[in-house]
Amino acid sequence: MIHNHPSGDPTPSRADIDMTKLIIESAKPLGIAVHDHIIIGKKGHASMKGLLLI
Repeated sequence: MIHNHPSGDPTPSRADIDMTKLIIESAKPLGIAVHDHIIIGKKGHASMKGLLLI
């Protein structure tokens, strides 16, 4: 998954983390694997997998 933060700060918010975990759990019964969630900012990006958040 990927989305942007209009604020420019790619740091995952608590809402980003919670929603990502909910999507991962909802996708499992459908056989869909979420490998990462990347957030794009003005000067970079953040990988939830890379940050060990998922």
